[in-house]
Amino acid sequence: MRVDVLPFLAIAILLIVMPGPDTAMVTKNALVGGRRSGMLAAVGVTVGLIIWTTAAALGIAAVLRASAAAFDALKLAGALYLAWIGFQMLRSRGIPPQSPSGRPESGVRALRQGLLCDLSNPKVAIFFTSLLPQFVHGTGPAFVPLLLLGVLFALLTLAWLAAYAFAVGHASGYLRRPSVRRWLDRVTGVVLIGFSVRLALERR
Repeated sequence: MRVDVLPFLAIAILLIVMPGPDTAMVTKNALVGGRRSGMLAAVGVTVGLIIWTTAAALGIAAVLRASAAAFDALKLAGALYLAWIGFQMLRSRGIPPQSPSGRPESGVRALRQGLLCDLSNPKVAIFFTSLLPQFVHGTGPAFVPLLLLGVLFALLTLAWLAAYAFAVGHASGYLRRPSVRRWLDRVTGVVLIGFSVRLALERR
């Protein structure tokens, strides 16, 4: 089989740098927990992309694409999740959250939020089932080429989001001042809620 890698890379890079819910979630975690939390959220997003990639290569994601009920259910769950995180940001007082032990929150939460943000967006499944096959030509099993393209997309996403998290976290000394944090939390909260509304109104 023939795989058009260069055209895929050109389109993938353009899509990756466009801001979306995953970028907003990484921003949120980088602001709250610094570079480490932002990068762990980026890793969570990447794991979600690899799961969707595998599902698309196996044909499982095509079921979601064909089923209006499944698409709408996942879409609603994703919209509610983003809205919930957004409202939490709006209620924030500009103080980094603490665990019951009094220590800063574990990066596990950032990882989980990145993963759930990506997995709860059915448009990602539609994207992989629609886009990836366009770059694979010829006869024979398409599982491996589709999987490789999806993993390549996920790794490019990780590189971009990790660099973004590093940049935001690098400025966290200033950005995490209570007065600045409160303002940034409000903006990030509104952005996340905006993405939740857009996701809820999305059609296949």
